Amino acid sequence: MSGALRMTPEERREFARDLGGRLPDGFVLGTATSAFQIEGATHEGGRGQSVWDAFTSQPGRIVDGSTADRASDFYHRVEEDVQLLHDLGADSYRFSFAWPRLQPEGKGPLRREGVDFYERMLDRLDEAGIDTMATIFHWDTPNELAGGWMRRDTALRFGDLAFLLGERFGERISRWVTVNEPATVTLNGYGLGVHAPGATRLFNALPAAHHQLLGHGLAVQALRAADVRGGIGIVNVHSPVVPATDSDADVAFAELFDVLHNRVFADPVLLGRYPEFPEGFEPLFSALGEADPADIALIGQKLDFYGLNYYMPTRIAAGSGGSATPDGTSTAMGSLPFHLEPWPEYRSTGFGWPIAPEYLGVALDELALRYGETLPPVFITENGASFPDARELDEHDGTPHVRDGARIDYLAGHLEAALSAVTGGGPASAIDLRGYYVWSLIDNFEWAAGYTQRFGLVHVDFEDFTRTPKDSYQWFRLLAESR
Repeated sequence: MSGALRMTPEERREFARDLGGRLPDGFVLGTATSAFQIEGATHEGGRGQSVWDAFTSQPGRIVDGSTADRASDFYHRVEEDVQLLHDLGADSYRFSFAWPRLQPEGKGPLRREGVDFYERMLDRLDEAGIDTMATIFHWDTPNELAGGWMRRDTALRFGDLAFLLGERFGERISRWVTVNEPATVTLNGYGLGVHAPGATRLFNALPAAHHQLLGHGLAVQALRAADVRGGIGIVNVHSPVVPATDSDADVAFAELFDVLHNRVFADPVLLGRYPEFPEGFEPLFSALGEADPADIALIGQKLDFYGLNYYMPTRIAAGSGGSATPDGTSTAMGSLPFHLEPWPEYRSTGFGWPIAPEYLGVALDELALRYGETLPPVFITENGASFPDARELDEHDGTPHVRDGARIDYLAGHLEAALSAVTGGGPASAIDLRGYYVWSLIDNFEWAAGYTQRFGLVHVDFEDFTRTPKDSYQWFRLLAESR
């Protein structure tokens, strides 16, 4: 059965104090967001169109038919949201630069209005004493870059962007993330059509994986050439994969999915080579097997840290299944010779994702076993859950509140699982775990789910953009205060 927690309010407070006391000295507590999901103002400041703007304009792509034109209105509410970060007690804020706000055509000099916006944001963060982790690419490829990540030229343009950002902001950023979740972009965006740009190439999408990883390598090279002050890393999403049964077919397809989702994106970065492809499936990976050794050398440059995003494990069974994926419906999914099986033994989030904190420990253990001494210090750069939060007024004093005990239990269970895995002789005790970032600070535009899924510690009314800290916000603040 699930190791997920169910606690009373007092137990939650006590657990926060206990976890806070267990955090090592210097352990970073932060929250994360991405530009496309929160900024809004998509037609202001000279911003260009991204592939996601184009995708959301197509009927049927987004669950509620919405767009991110307004999103959470962060662009106009930077001061308010930085104050929320400060009051939260967060050490660090992970944000992303909007590529189309800085380079509307995906090339050329940085646009002055975009630079000014991020300068203002960083000024406010500096005044609040909040550290920064900046992501250069969080999925908003400029629409002007025809072909997107299927074209090698996009990786070259990305390297140019990284150098310009390093030159401009190199003294202001504590940690740089080159690319966020290239697996999700490849599989959902180019393979299954669930995300932008909406292509359904299945395994023929793998050039997009290689070009994102090449873009990462070029960005590492560019940031170091720009002599940035902060450390440099990448963020990959890891999902431990298990076969639905011990049948040969289920085991084989589970191994295939593990390589496709996890190892294709981690091995080149951490081991300097693509993984061995499962026997019998080698032709599916031909686009990667032919990679130029010079590309692999760029991709495998030494990093200062590694970012791990964890949300759920994956259970794989042989045979074609339905069109459901964790992030939406894909008709292409049904044509694959394997499918995703549910996890009925676990409770689930609003998205229907299994709440399985013990598998975060498994993910850390797999990193330790697979990469050993080649693994740099690790940050959990995203972990969080969506629930159907409702803003209510207190019956006694009329103050607004959001009761989200399920999110508190989720965060508490996952942070505890991570700490247990890396400390006290845990299975991943060789890992130097440096921090934990909650996804996310505020409710936002949740990709293909639109505004139907709320992940924030802060509730956002998407009509008037009123911010209301949730109970989980107060819990996180107590956690931070208890160190």
